Amino acid sequence: MIKRLIVFSTVLVVFTFTIVYLSFEQPKDKPAKKNERYYQTILCQQLNGQAEFRLKDKTRVDCLTDEYAIEVDWAKKWAEGIGQSLYYAEMTNKKPAVALIVGKKDQRYLNRLQTISDKFAIKVFIIDKGLKD
Repeated sequence: MIKRLIVFSTVLVVFTFTIVYLSFEQPKDKPAKKNERYYQTILCQQLNGQAEFRLKDKTRVDCLTDEYAIEVDWAKKWAEGIGQSLYYAEMTNKKPAVALIVGKKDQRYLNRLQTISDKFAIKVFIIDKGLKD
């Protein structure tokens, strides 16, 4: 009987905490986080490009325009963006480009990308992470 009472009490406490937790609303003044695809879509529309262009090897160019094969990535992934853009450019006979999604604290990544892009003729697009809908 005591074991049943303990189990019942535990279940009741967990249930109560769950109800209380779910009843709290998320703050409405905090903007929703946006994913990479969100920024990719906006950039590609602005450049009249084709998003998610599929290559023969089943890899995908984030945005393919008449001139550029663009890899869209978060600032901290700047180096990966370079490699992918160079590969996509080679496979599509376009120029390589990286669109970096940057926030207030990402200047160091942008500087690193700019150093390499200047040397290897990689176009850089900068996307502000605070972009409004």
